[in-house]
Amino acid sequence: MVAALTAGLLLSGCGAVNNMIYKTTGDVMKGFSRNHTVPYLMESDDLAMGCSMSEATAPLLMSFGRVTSEPDQLAVMLYLSSGSCAEEQAREHELAGLAAMYAMDATAAEDAFIRQKRAHTLAARRYLKSWQHHNSHYGNPDETECPDFDDDMDEFMYMAGLLSGLQALNAQIQATSSVGVPFNTGSVVGRATQCLDNKKWWGAPMGLRATVWAMIPGTQPQGEDAFERLAIAAEQGEEAGVRLGHVFQAIAAMNKNDEALVKSVIRDHAESLEANPANEEWRFVDAMATNMLVAISDRLWVENTGHRTPIGQFGAFWDDQREPVETMDLDDLL
Repeated sequence: MVAALTAGLLLSGCGAVNNMIYKTTGDVMKGFSRNHTVPYLMESDDLAMGCSMSEATAPLLMSFGRVTSEPDQLAVMLYLSSGSCAEEQAREHELAGLAAMYAMDATAAEDAFIRQKRAHTLAARRYLKSWQHHNSHYGNPDETECPDFDDDMDEFMYMAGLLSGLQALNAQIQATSSVGVPFNTGSVVGRATQCLDNKKWWGAPMGLRATVWAMIPGTQPQGEDAFERLAIAAEQGEEAGVRLGHVFQAIAAMNKNDEALVKSVIRDHAESLEANPANEEWRFVDAMATNMLVAISDRLWVENTGHRTPIGQFGAFWDDQREPVETMDLDDLL
């Protein structure tokens, strides 16, 4: 009896020690990831590495919520990034479907579009988790005032959470099946962007807000012009070397079925890449913007030619007028 009691006390003591170690480890990992891993990743332009990291480490880092406080702020970035992984898969399936349609292969096209919707469903679920963790950490923007940010990274993560909310709604629409994203999320995100410093964040808050105006009827305030605001945001992004504004501009143009404007935005982005280097602190965001615009360019190319944007021709299109080549009349030399 005494031996059993002693063993029980020892085991319970071990459990308490283990819990303390787990909690300490969890707190250290959360702090390190927030203060070092995320900033380090933002300085990189390797999107595939960031995608793999978020998918691989999310279960580990989120599991520390079982032994210490929930890592809500870190979860915003993890699920936003992993959602973009699923969205990238959806884009690949869409391109496969469009190529099959161009080749008049209806069965292959249908299969690809089914896979696209499945990937969008996964993306929507991940983006929704990011949005929910954002609201847990900062408060629901529709019910609370603007938070007091501790530092720039705190404010950036707030903006990332707003982006995840809009992406969740968009992915749910693309999936054509509900995963629980409230349909007023776009309006909530649009209003919440006013909590951010527009100049500090390369015009992205205004661009995000104007995108909501352009896509959701009834949200644009009287006297405002969404596309004028988007053009200003795009220019600010070019100057800052973080060209997220071009993405918002292209998305709004696609929603309007304005292919000419979409092409113009892609051309502007390609020219800006040549003229202005990416902001060293935010290379990842700038690379993400380029990747999304390449995807839009690929979609246009596949729809019209059956193949993606040719290497070295980002910013050019199949129907561009070719400059006349000057030739020499050899008869004049004889």
